[in-house]
Amino acid sequence: MSINLDTAKTNLLALKDEYETRIDKIEDHIQHPQDDLNEHWDDQAISYSQNDMRKNLLIEAKQSLVYVRNALSRIENGTYSDCEICGKEIAEQRLEALPYATLCMEHAK
Repeated sequence: MSINLDTAKTNLLALKDEYETRIDKIEDHIQHPQDDLNEHWDDQAISYSQNDMRKNLLIEAKQSLVYVRNALSRIENGTYSDCEICGKEIAEQRLEALPYATLCMEHAK
């Protein structure tokens, strides 16, 4: 099987845009909370809990963006479908499911 790098790059660029948009929205929600924190203590507790969740989602989105950017770099340098451990080709199905995979199934276990 041969990986279609143009398709992979298009998909990764779409993911990159998605993560960047998600990061912008989460950061905006954190910086400009829509809740009025002065109303009730219970509301404040919920707001703080939501902020913690947003911060966790932000961390996850930023890490995923790093993975996507690294995958785009691997396309540019010709190592996109190579397992980082053994150098064998990562299965096309794996890269379709996880476009920024760096390990073949054997080493991902």
